[in-house]
Amino acid sequence: MTESNMKADLRRSLQSARDALVWKLEGLSEYDARRPLTPTGTNLLGLVKHVAGVELGYLGDSFGRPPGEPLPWLGEDAEPNADMWAAAEESRGGIVDLYRRAWAHSDATIEALALDTVGKVAWWPEHRSELSLHRAVVYVISDTHRHAGHADILRELVDGAVGVSESGHSMAPGDPTWWEGYRGQLERAAREAGRIAP
Repeated sequence: MTESNMKADLRRSLQSARDALVWKLEGLSEYDARRPLTPTGTNLLGLVKHVAGVELGYLGDSFGRPPGEPLPWLGEDAEPNADMWAAAEESRGGIVDLYRRAWAHSDATIEALALDTVGKVAWWPEHRSELSLHRAVVYVISDTHRHAGHADILRELVDGAVGVSESGHSMAPGDPTWWEGYRGQLERAAREAGRIAP
């Protein structure tokens, strides 16, 4: 396999997660795109904001290719987790546009550099701060797919939309009645395994 083919495979995997994350915001109100849906505050727009910063850091700054995007939520004086939620004055469109610029910048880095190019992650401990572009891309792919999985669950909690795209690929066929019965079956199995009375 040529390096060009390897890069194409990596970019295809990364793009599928990017597209899934952006799709999870479509059709939602501002409130539903931002509201915390877990005890730790995980929310859909915050996930997109977070992965934009991840791409700009790992596939930009770490390889001497600063994106020129201001990211105050990653500054030393930013409050903890500021990259994981959107303030009221931060527009959804602005965050999605930032993410699209981040992935264009990342794709340009992948295109411009060899996969064995060594970069340095400034926020990692010095003894392990160097990594190859290949390793950085794999890291970003892993992180983005992880957060796309979070987004799958959050979106289902908001309005029942599931799957990697609007067509719901990879989901078992079934109407709401079927899914209710399926969930009931799983609940009964869990109770039986845990010996819990209904």
